[in-house]
Amino acid sequence: MKHICSALLFFVVCSLTAQEAIFSAAAVNSPKVNADNTVTFYLKNNTASKIQLVGDWLPKTDNVTIPVDLVKTNDLWKYTTKALSPELHTYNFVIDGVKTTDPGNPFVIRDVSSLMNVFFIKGGNADYYVVNDVPHGTITKQWYYSESLDMNRRLSVYTPPGYENSKNDYPVLYLLHGAGGDEEAWLALGRASQILDNLIAEGKVKPMVVVMPNGNVIQQAAPGEGVKGYYTPQFMMPKTMEGTFEASFKDIMAFIEANYRIKKGKKNTGIAGLSMGGYHSLHISRYYENTFDYVGLFSPATLPTKDKHSDVYNNIEETLKTQKENKYQLYWIGIGKEDFLFKNVIDFRNTLDSIGMTYEYHESEGGHEWKNWRDYLVLFLPKLF
Repeated sequence: MKHICSALLFFVVCSLTAQEAIFSAAAVNSPKVNADNTVTFYLKNNTASKIQLVGDWLPKTDNVTIPVDLVKTNDLWKYTTKALSPELHTYNFVIDGVKTTDPGNPFVIRDVSSLMNVFFIKGGNADYYVVNDVPHGTITKQWYYSESLDMNRRLSVYTPPGYENSKNDYPVLYLLHGAGGDEEAWLALGRASQILDNLIAEGKVKPMVVVMPNGNVIQQAAPGEGVKGYYTPQFMMPKTMEGTFEASFKDIMAFIEANYRIKKGKKNTGIAGLSMGGYHSLHISRYYENTFDYVGLFSPATLPTKDKHSDVYNNIEETLKTQKENKYQLYWIGIGKEDFLFKNVIDFRNTLDSIGMTYEYHESEGGHEWKNWRDYLVLFLPKLF
């Protein structure tokens, strides 16, 4: 009986502890999006001497956000922004010099190894980033074997609404992430599935299969999703942008063609990516001749550094000329005026101009950031197929 009572007491204590963890709420809810699109942040803290806020709407100096101070009344800290533009915004608190998330906001996303809170200001293209009452596609986390890398690897696949109950074949877009990202980046940070659902529902985009692979050849999958378990994500990993991913890309295409109902041929195939993914898209699209009719380069890195040696990077200008001669439907480039890769893109455009290779160019405000890449995806998708 003594043992039974002890066990019962242990169970009750554990249950109460678990319930406290589940049901205990933050002292205040934060942030509050006001009717005029100003946003008020709250934090209850009676020990800090200084609390600041950093957010993607705030100005930067040397690519570092200039923080603003919260004001304390009793033990409640508060800050209200000016009216913010429609966007999926990100932010953090800085408590006595330590960056942290907002305990009053349970919505957090990871970008490389940084955790940030998010909130929406609706309107404009941001309305495509939210879940609306429209038919929804399906996201599959799919494993495949890469013969080139001798590794089981994971990719994400979006199939459009009705795919499972249809016998139709669909065009395919390969959508590539940037450095430090993985096969989850375009879904979590880029809102790719919401954008596709909403644009397809409006009839602005043709239903398509979208493949989002992991572009880091030393990874099976996103951190925590492969056999290596949980580890700290890195921005620039070994074997990054040195030709191996591009050379192994045929394994991804072969798997998709064998396992998904996609329309074959160049006119039904596109590739696009941001930053490192733009670099991969640039080189994959010229390396695999007559494979892609649609190419999108979002804030792309362009040419390999001198220490990178791969067959993929041989005869770049000549293969671009071949790509031009083989013809394509769309070669799209987007870049922000404040992007650190802006000059690289200008130089690459000069190369394209010198060989008479046509392209569509979009120049936006801002820098190397997701709010641009989401916007570029909204602009790019309706031009496909």
